[in-house]
Amino acid sequence: MKKVNIGVLGYGNIGSAVAALINRNGKTIAEKSGIELKVVKIADPKTSRKHPLLTKKSEEVINDPSIEVVVEAIGGTKPALQYILQALKNGKHVVTSNKEVVALHADQILKTASENNVSVFFEAAVGGGIPILQPLRESLYANNIYQVYGIVNGTTNYILSSMTNDKMSFSEALLRAKEKGYAEANPKNDVEGYDAAYKAVILTLMAFGVLVDFSEVYFEGITKITKEDISYAGEIGYVIKLLAVAKQKDGEVEVHVHPVMVSKDHPLASVGGPMNAIYVVGDAVGELMFYGQGAGGDPTASAIINDIIAAAHGTPSQRRAHSKMRVKDISKTKSRYYVRMTVPDKPGVLAQISKVFGEEGVSIQTVLQKESHGKSAPLVIIFHEVVEENFNRALSKIKKLAVVEKVDNVIRVGL
Repeated sequence: MKKVNIGVLGYGNIGSAVAALINRNGKTIAEKSGIELKVVKIADPKTSRKHPLLTKKSEEVINDPSIEVVVEAIGGTKPALQYILQALKNGKHVVTSNKEVVALHADQILKTASENNVSVFFEAAVGGGIPILQPLRESLYANNIYQVYGIVNGTTNYILSSMTNDKMSFSEALLRAKEKGYAEANPKNDVEGYDAAYKAVILTLMAFGVLVDFSEVYFEGITKITKEDISYAGEIGYVIKLLAVAKQKDGEVEVHVHPVMVSKDHPLASVGGPMNAIYVVGDAVGELMFYGQGAGGDPTASAIINDIIAAAHGTPSQRRAHSKMRVKDISKTKSRYYVRMTVPDKPGVLAQISKVFGEEGVSIQTVLQKESHGKSAPLVIIFHEVVEENFNRALSKIKKLAVVEKVDNVIRVGL
C-alpha cells in the first residue's frame, strides 16, 4: 500500500479537522483508496491548540523533503499565496480550501504547478463537503455546460432563512447567525457578497475553462434586504436567496452575485439554514443539483482528503484557463425586477410612474398597492424581463418624480 506524508499549514478549524479526520478514519480511507495517509508536521505560529506535530515555522512544512502533499488551511492571500507557490516549486502537491487565494491568483498558482510537474486541488474552496469541482472537471466531459448557479454561502443563506421563517430583521438574523457560529465577528466577506463572488470565479473556471478577473465580477450582498421585502416576495410566490451565477453564451460569460427572488417551485427555494446547493445545466445531462453542507470543519476536511487522494494517485491538476471570453457587463444582462418604493397616498401616482417606465420600454407585470402609513404608502412593482441599463435609466427618472418619495429596494426576480 502506498504511503503519503502530509504537512498542514494552519491549525484552525479546517487544519485541525483534517488532522483529526485522517486520524479517525485513516483505516477506512486506506481500504477504499489504497493510500495510507500520515500527517507528519503541522505549522501554525498563532494557534493556541496543542498537537505533538505542531511547529511555529511554516518553512518546516514547505521545505521538509519527506512531505509529498501540503494542505494550506491558513486562509486569505498573505502569506498563503507565498507558501503555496513555494511548496509547488519544492515539488509538492498542494491542496487548499482557500477560495480567496484561488479566485485572485489561480493563473499564477496553476502555472507554477504545471512548471513543476505537480498538482494543485481546491475542491473544498466551493461548497465545503459538496463534490462540485471534480464533477465539473471530470464527470461531465461529454457536456457543454451552459450555466452554473446556486447558493454557495451558508452564512447568508442562514440569515435569509431566519428572516423568512422566523420573521426576523436582518440585524436580528445576523446576531443569531453569530451566536450559532455561522457568522464571523466581522461578517463583511459573507454579507456583502465577497465570499460568493470568489466562488463564482472558481465555478466559472471549472465549468467553462474561463478565468475571469475578479474586478470584472459584479456582486452585491444581502444587507439591504428587509422583512418587508421577504414578506412581499412570499405574497407573490418567491423566496429571496443570495445566488452566484455563471453563464456562457455566444462567446461571452456572465459572472455575478446578488440577491434573487427564486420561485417557490424551484428546488433552490427549499434550501434552508446554512446549507448550500449548486445547479449545473449541461446540453446532454440537463439539470443537476448538488446539495449539502457548504462549510464546517468535517465537511471541508472530507473534500480536502479526497483531493489528497487524487494527488497521491497522480490525477492531473486542475486545468489552466484555456478559453478567452469577454465578461458581459452587468448593465447588458437581462432580468426581471422587483421594486419597492414609498409614494404619496393619492390618486394618479401609479399612472405617472407607469408612463415613465413605458417611455423607456420597461414593461410592468404586477403591482402590489399596500395599505398606507399616514400620508404615504408602499408600492411594489414586478417588471417583465428587460436589459439592465434600460431599467436603470428608467429608474433614475422615476427617482426624480415628485410622486416618488423614495425607492426603497430593487431585487432581481427569477433565474
